[in-house]
Amino acid sequence: MKLADLRRLSVRKNVRVRFRLRNGMECVVTERGIAQVAGLSRAPDFNLEEELASASEFTLEPLEANKKEIPPHRMGREELAGLAAPASAAAGSGHEEEE
Repeated sequence: MKLADLRRLSVRKNVRVRFRLRNGMECVVTERGIAQVAGLSRAPDFNLEEELASASEFTLEPLEANKKEIPPHRMGREELAGLAAPASAAAGSGHEEEE
C-alpha cells in the first residue's frame, strides 16, 4: 500500500485517514487527498512513504455527511489495504462494476 492508494481512498470514500509516524507525530490524509503532518515548521527529516510502510494502525474518520455509511474506527494495515486495493485493481484491469 502506497501513499497514493491512501489518497485515492480518502477522496473516493470522503474520509480522513490518520496514522502515527515513528517519531510520534501524526499524519492525516484529508478527504481531498492531501497528506498533512501537524507541527512541521520546516522540511521534514523523514520520508512519508517510508513512514507509511512502517505504520501498522490507522484511523478512518468520515466527514459528517457520510458518518452513517462509515463509522469512525481503527483498523490494521491488512484491513486498510483491502479497502484501498479495489480501486487499484479496478483501475489496473480497466473493468468497473456497476449496479
